Amino acid sequence: MRRLAAEFGASERHVCELMGIARMSHRYESRRDESQLRAQLLRLAREKPRFGYRRLHVLMKGEGAVVNHKKVQRVYRELGLSVKRTRRKKLMRMLRPQPVLSAPNQAWAIDFVSDMAASGQRLRIFSVVDSFTRECLALEVDTSLPSRRISRVLEAVVLQRGRPVAIRCDNGPEMTSRHFLAWCIERRIDMVHIQPGKPTQNAHVESFNGRLRDECLNVSWFWNLFDARRKIAGWRDEYNRERPHSALNYRTPEEFARQWSASPSLLLGTAEIGPASRQPCGLAALGLDPGPTPQ
Repeated sequence: MRRLAAEFGASERHVCELMGIARMSHRYESRRDESQLRAQLLRLAREKPRFGYRRLHVLMKGEGAVVNHKKVQRVYRELGLSVKRTRRKKLMRMLRPQPVLSAPNQAWAIDFVSDMAASGQRLRIFSVVDSFTRECLALEVDTSLPSRRISRVLEAVVLQRGRPVAIRCDNGPEMTSRHFLAWCIERRIDMVHIQPGKPTQNAHVESFNGRLRDECLNVSWFWNLFDARRKIAGWRDEYNRERPHSALNYRTPEEFARQWSASPSLLLGTAEIGPASRQPCGLAALGLDPGPTPQ
């Protein structure tokens, strides 16, 4: 408007008539005070620099703020807080259908993550995730994690919450060793190995590892192995108890598991969930051939 008025020497009334804009709209200046919202959003963004506006909006509501998510998104962008992510091109593939999980302990997903401490120690992190509740059941940190150490970690989780029906993993040497396979057969746990070179078939733990890398490993400085264990254990507690999960309708994994234990039919939309009504979650349900029964 100002440029047109300056170039053609026209009045404000004439330019507004040509543009089809009311003069009141042109003269309008917002009087809304968003200083408190901006301060709260900046404070939460500094505490959680890798959270987007949706999770920050959930945290703001948890602090008692009454604000629309669209307003949070607008202020979030105006403050330049948008998290930059490198998105890869998606390759469409026809994959085998995954089982529909209906209860905890039907399928666990396991995998490894690597990092380096300031002392030069190489760190390996073994993660165990319940694919239904999205709970992180274990995060074991050490410089080396052979198959016997992996079985001890899983044994501790089994003693705490019961054995799973199936464990989904890749084809690493720890997961294909005789000791680990014998441990699964002894406890009657189905081992589901994904196809080589296709980590998307174990998407739950891959997504969790991405959050672990993005929110913990990349923003933390580990002095040594013991410092890494302490900080990663603290992040695991935060992930299970405080971090809202988008796949769980922005509830925390522990909150979702607690609500499912109280009323599973309400969360799953069914009248009753029993052993007969649950879908199988073994190798046959995963679309894989279990092979001959070991003698």
